[in-house]
Amino acid sequence: MRIRSSDFHPDRSGMQNPNNPTTLANTTAVILAGGLGTRLRDAVADRPKVLAKVGPRPFLSYLLDQLAEAGILHVVLCTGYMGQMVREAFGSTYRTMTLAYSPEPAPLSTAGALRLALPLLRSDPVLVMNGDSYCDTDLGAFAAWFQGRYARHALLLTHVADTARYGHVEMDADGLITRFVEKTGSHVPGFINAGIYLIGRELLGTIPEGRAVSLEREIFPSIIGKDFAGFSNQGQFIDIGTPESYQEAEAFFANVIAKDIF
Repeated sequence: MRIRSSDFHPDRSGMQNPNNPTTLANTTAVILAGGLGTRLRDAVADRPKVLAKVGPRPFLSYLLDQLAEAGILHVVLCTGYMGQMVREAFGSTYRTMTLAYSPEPAPLSTAGALRLALPLLRSDPVLVMNGDSYCDTDLGAFAAWFQGRYARHALLLTHVADTARYGHVEMDADGLITRFVEKTGSHVPGFINAGIYLIGRELLGTIPEGRAVSLEREIFPSIIGKDFAGFSNQGQFIDIGTPESYQEAEAFFANVIAKDIF
Protein backbone atom coordinates (compact mmCIF):
# COMPACT_ATOMS: atom_id res chain seq x y z
CA MET A 1 0.00 0.00 0.00
CA ARG A 2 1.30 3.45 -0.92
CA ILE A 3 1.80 5.60 2.17
CA ARG A 4 0.56 9.20 2.01
CA SER A 5 1.41 11.78 4.65
CA SER A 6 -2.25 12.85 4.69
CA ASP A 7 -3.17 9.41 6.03
CA PHE A 8 -1.78 10.45 9.41
CA HIS A 9 -2.55 13.48 11.57
CA PRO A 10 -3.64 15.76 8.68
CA ASP A 11 -4.03 18.66 11.13
CA ARG A 12 -0.22 18.72 11.48
CA SER A 13 0.68 18.30 7.80
CA GLY A 14 3.07 20.99 6.64
CA MET A 15 3.16 22.63 10.07
CA GLN A 16 6.42 24.37 10.92
CA ASN A 17 7.56 25.07 14.46
CA PRO A 18 6.83 28.82 14.90
CA ASN A 19 9.66 29.08 17.43
CA ASN A 20 12.22 27.70 14.97
CA PRO A 21 12.74 29.81 11.84
CA THR A 22 15.85 27.86 10.86
CA THR A 23 15.19 25.23 8.21
CA LEU A 24 17.35 22.75 6.36
CA ALA A 25 16.01 23.29 2.85
CA ASN A 26 19.43 23.00 1.20
CA THR A 27 20.54 19.95 3.17
CA THR A 28 20.17 16.36 2.01
CA ALA A 29 18.87 14.05 4.70
CA VAL A 30 19.73 10.36 4.74
CA ILE A 31 17.80 7.72 6.66
CA LEU A 32 19.66 4.48 7.33
CA ALA A 33 16.80 2.07 6.68
CA GLY A 34 18.60 -1.16 5.87
CA GLY A 35 18.62 -2.90 9.25
CA LEU A 36 17.73 -6.58 9.45
CA GLY A 37 15.64 -6.18 12.59
CA THR A 38 16.66 -9.65 13.81
CA ARG A 39 15.48 -9.09 17.38
CA LEU A 40 12.10 -7.91 16.14
CA ARG A 41 11.53 -10.82 13.79
CA ASP A 42 8.86 -12.42 16.01
CA ALA A 43 6.91 -9.16 16.22
CA VAL A 44 7.60 -7.88 12.69
CA ALA A 45 8.18 -10.90 10.51
CA ASP A 46 6.75 -9.75 7.19
CA ARG A 47 8.41 -6.36 6.65
CA PRO A 48 11.62 -4.39 7.23
CA LYS A 49 12.07 -2.76 10.62
CA VAL A 50 11.38 0.78 9.35
CA LEU A 51 7.90 -0.35 8.25
CA ALA A 52 7.03 -1.77 11.68
CA LYS A 53 3.61 -0.43 12.62
CA VAL A 54 3.48 2.05 15.49
CA GLY A 55 -0.17 2.75 16.00
CA PRO A 56 -1.75 3.07 12.56
CA ARG A 57 1.43 4.01 10.73
CA PRO A 58 4.90 2.75 9.90
CA PHE A 59 7.80 3.91 12.08
CA LEU A 60 9.51 5.52 9.08
CA SER A 61 6.65 7.98 8.63
CA TYR A 62 7.45 9.60 12.00
CA LEU A 63 11.04 10.25 10.88
CA LEU A 64 9.87 11.67 7.55
CA ASP A 65 7.40 13.97 9.29
CA GLN A 66 10.18 15.25 11.52
CA LEU A 67 12.33 16.02 8.48
CA ALA A 68 9.49 17.72 6.61
CA GLU A 69 8.71 19.93 9.58
CA ALA A 70 12.39 20.98 9.74
CA GLY A 71 12.25 22.15 6.12
CA ILE A 72 14.12 19.28 4.48
CA LEU A 73 13.27 18.91 0.78
CA HIS A 74 15.41 15.94 -0.35
CA VAL A 75 15.72 12.59 1.44
CA VAL A 76 17.76 9.53 0.52
CA LEU A 77 16.68 6.20 1.99
CA CYS A 78 19.46 3.64 2.35
CA THR A 79 17.55 0.38 2.13
CA GLY A 80 18.58 -3.24 2.57
CA TYR A 81 16.51 -6.12 3.90
CA MET A 82 13.13 -6.12 2.11
CA GLY A 83 14.05 -2.70 0.75
CA GLN A 84 11.68 -2.88 -2.20
CA MET A 85 8.79 -2.82 0.27
CA VAL A 86 9.95 0.61 1.49
CA ARG A 87 9.99 2.00 -2.05
CA GLU A 88 6.57 0.53 -2.77
CA ALA A 89 5.16 1.99 0.45
CA PHE A 90 6.51 5.53 0.15
CA GLY A 91 7.24 6.11 -3.53
CA SER A 92 9.13 9.17 -4.75
CA THR A 93 7.50 11.94 -2.67
CA TYR A 94 6.31 12.53 0.88
CA ARG A 95 4.72 15.83 1.81
CA THR A 96 7.02 18.50 0.32
CA MET A 97 10.02 16.17 0.03
CA THR A 98 11.45 14.12 -2.81
CA LEU A 99 12.57 10.62 -1.89
CA ALA A 100 15.45 8.76 -3.52
CA TYR A 101 16.60 5.22 -2.77
CA SER A 102 20.02 3.62 -2.38
CA PRO A 103 19.52 -0.16 -2.14
CA GLU A 104 22.35 -2.24 -0.72
CA PRO A 105 23.37 -5.25 -2.83
CA ALA A 106 24.53 -6.87 0.44
CA PRO A 107 24.54 -5.66 4.08
CA LEU A 108 26.99 -2.74 4.31
CA SER A 109 26.31 -1.51 7.86
CA THR A 110 25.79 2.17 8.59
CA ALA A 111 28.92 3.74 7.10
CA GLY A 112 29.07 1.39 4.14
CA ALA A 113 25.48 2.29 3.24
CA LEU A 114 26.35 6.00 3.34
CA ARG A 115 29.36 5.47 1.07
CA LEU A 116 27.17 3.67 -1.45
CA ALA A 117 24.65 6.53 -1.39
CA LEU A 118 27.27 9.30 -1.76
CA PRO A 119 26.46 10.09 -5.44
CA LEU A 120 22.87 10.89 -4.40
CA LEU A 121 23.86 13.30 -1.62
CA ARG A 122 23.62 16.93 -2.74
CA SER A 123 24.84 18.87 0.27
CA ASP A 124 27.82 19.37 2.54
CA PRO A 125 27.27 18.49 5.34
CA VAL A 126 24.66 15.75 5.15
CA LEU A 127 22.05 15.15 7.86
CA VAL A 128 21.99 11.44 8.75
CA MET A 129 19.37 9.63 10.84
CA ASN A 130 19.22 6.07 12.08
CA GLY A 131 16.06 4.43 10.77
CA ASP A 132 15.23 2.58 14.00
CA SER A 133 15.32 5.44 16.51
CA TYR A 134 13.63 8.77 17.07
CA CYS A 135 14.59 11.78 19.17
CA ASP A 136 12.01 14.51 19.77
CA THR A 137 14.36 17.39 19.05
CA ASP A 138 14.64 20.62 17.08
CA LEU A 139 16.65 19.75 13.97
CA GLY A 140 16.81 23.40 12.94
CA ALA A 141 18.46 24.29 16.22
CA PHE A 142 20.97 21.48 15.69
CA ALA A 143 21.80 22.85 12.22
CA ALA A 144 22.10 26.45 13.45
CA TRP A 145 24.37 25.39 16.32
CA PHE A 146 26.52 23.38 13.90
CA GLN A 147 26.88 26.32 11.53
CA GLY A 148 27.85 28.63 14.36
CA ARG A 149 30.50 26.26 15.68
CA TYR A 150 32.16 25.66 12.32
CA ALA A 151 32.53 22.03 13.40
CA ARG A 152 33.41 19.47 10.76
CA HIS A 153 31.09 16.75 12.06
CA ALA A 154 28.60 16.49 14.93
CA LEU A 155 26.39 14.09 16.83
CA LEU A 156 23.10 14.97 18.42
CA LEU A 157 23.16 13.70 21.98
CA THR A 158 20.27 13.31 24.36
CA HIS A 159 20.28 12.85 28.11
CA VAL A 160 18.75 9.71 29.59
CA ALA A 161 18.35 8.55 33.16
CA ASP A 162 19.87 5.13 32.48
CA THR A 163 22.66 4.60 29.93
CA ALA A 164 23.14 0.88 30.63
CA ARG A 165 21.51 -0.25 27.39
CA TYR A 166 23.21 2.31 25.16
CA GLY A 167 26.62 3.20 26.48
CA HIS A 168 27.33 6.92 26.66
CA VAL A 169 29.33 9.74 25.11
CA GLU A 170 31.84 11.94 26.95
CA MET A 171 32.73 15.51 25.96
CA ASP A 172 35.18 18.16 27.10
CA ALA A 173 34.28 21.65 28.30
CA ASP A 174 34.11 22.90 24.70
CA GLY A 175 31.60 20.26 23.65
CA LEU A 176 34.10 18.21 21.67
CA ILE A 177 33.66 14.45 21.88
CA THR A 178 36.45 12.74 23.78
CA ARG A 179 35.24 9.17 24.25
CA PHE A 180 32.55 6.65 23.43
CA VAL A 181 31.92 4.43 26.43
CA GLU A 182 30.53 1.02 25.51
CA LYS A 183 27.66 -0.62 27.40
CA THR A 184 28.90 -1.45 30.89
CA GLY A 185 25.74 -2.54 32.66
CA SER A 186 26.04 0.41 35.04
CA HIS A 187 22.70 2.14 35.55
CA VAL A 188 23.84 5.76 35.51
CA PRO A 189 22.51 8.90 33.80
CA GLY A 190 24.35 10.49 30.91
CA PHE A 191 24.34 11.57 27.28
CA ILE A 192 23.83 8.97 24.58
CA ASN A 193 24.13 9.01 20.81
CA ALA A 194 20.60 9.87 19.61
CA GLY A 195 21.20 8.55 16.08
CA ILE A 196 21.20 11.95 14.31
CA TYR A 197 24.38 13.29 12.72
CA LEU A 198 25.75 16.11 10.58
CA ILE A 199 28.62 14.65 8.58
CA GLY A 200 30.88 16.35 6.05
CA ARG A 201 31.12 14.88 2.54
CA GLU A 202 34.90 14.68 2.81
CA LEU A 203 34.61 12.13 5.59
CA LEU A 204 32.00 10.13 3.71
CA GLY A 205 34.38 9.94 0.77
CA THR A 206 37.02 8.26 2.92
CA ILE A 207 34.79 5.31 3.85
CA PRO A 208 35.96 2.12 2.10
CA GLU A 209 33.66 1.04 -0.71
CA GLY A 210 32.01 -2.31 -1.22
CA ARG A 211 32.19 -3.72 2.30
CA ALA A 212 30.43 -3.42 5.64
CA VAL A 213 31.73 -0.47 7.69
CA SER A 214 30.22 0.82 10.93
CA LEU A 215 29.86 4.53 11.71
CA GLU A 216 29.63 3.89 15.41
CA ARG A 217 32.46 1.37 15.83
CA GLU A 218 34.91 2.37 13.09
CA ILE A 219 34.38 5.88 11.72
CA PHE A 220 33.37 7.96 14.74
CA PRO A 221 36.17 6.72 17.05
CA SER A 222 38.67 7.54 14.30
CA ILE A 223 37.74 11.24 14.19
CA ILE A 224 37.83 12.00 17.91
CA GLY A 225 40.08 15.04 18.33
CA LYS A 226 39.32 16.30 14.79
CA ASP A 227 36.67 18.94 15.61
CA PHE A 228 34.02 16.31 16.24
CA ALA A 229 31.37 17.93 18.41
CA GLY A 230 28.32 16.89 20.40
CA PHE A 231 25.05 18.85 20.51
CA SER A 232 23.43 18.20 23.87
CA ASN A 233 19.67 18.24 24.27
CA GLN A 234 16.96 16.80 26.51
CA GLY A 235 14.66 15.44 23.80
CA GLN A 236 12.70 12.27 24.48
CA PHE A 237 14.31 9.28 22.77
CA ILE A 238 13.23 5.82 21.70
CA ASP A 239 14.59 3.07 19.52
CA ILE A 240 12.58 0.09 18.37
CA GLY A 241 15.44 -2.37 18.27
CA THR A 242 14.04 -4.73 20.91
CA PRO A 243 10.55 -6.18 21.41
CA GLU A 244 10.31 -4.32 24.72
CA SER A 245 11.09 -0.88 23.27
CA TYR A 246 8.92 -1.55 20.23
CA GLN A 247 5.97 -2.19 22.53
CA GLU A 248 6.58 1.20 24.15
CA ALA A 249 6.66 3.12 20.86
CA GLU A 250 2.94 3.79 20.44
CA ALA A 251 2.67 5.44 23.86
CA PHE A 252 5.90 7.36 23.18
CA PHE A 253 4.59 8.93 19.98
CA ALA A 254 1.17 9.63 21.47
CA ASN A 255 2.97 11.67 24.12
CA VAL A 256 5.22 13.44 21.59
CA ILE A 257 2.29 14.40 19.33
CA ALA A 258 0.19 15.60 22.26
CA LYS A 259 3.10 17.78 23.47
CA ASP A 260 3.57 19.34 20.02
CA ILE A 261 -0.12 20.12 19.63
CA PHE A 262 -0.74 21.46 23.10
